[in-house]
Amino acid sequence: MNREARRTKVVVPRKSYSAEYKQEAVRLVEEQGISLAQAARDLGINQNLLCMWRKQSLAQGKKAFPGHGNPTEAELSKLRKENELLRREREILKKAVGIFSQHLP
Repeated sequence: MNREARRTKVVVPRKSYSAEYKQEAVRLVEEQGISLAQAARDLGINQNLLCMWRKQSLAQGKKAFPGHGNPTEAELSKLRKENELLRREREILKKAVGIFSQHLP
């Protein structure tokens, strides 16, 4: 085997799990009394990952697992301002249509 073949690494994309999945996995351990190891085996995930999710859940409660898909407060504020601007523009256009339609023969 040549050196190039030995140095080649296979890159496996990182798995991502939804907040609901993480919460259900933690709930499985906490409420049903299943051990971390058994729950991890049943779910097909690493025990350390489940342990980390549990720690986050205990420390942060409902705020744990915010994810990357949820808008942040700054983005939410920006979108609300943009939404208000678009509503005002729409109202102006409605009024303009009304005014111009009155002058048609």
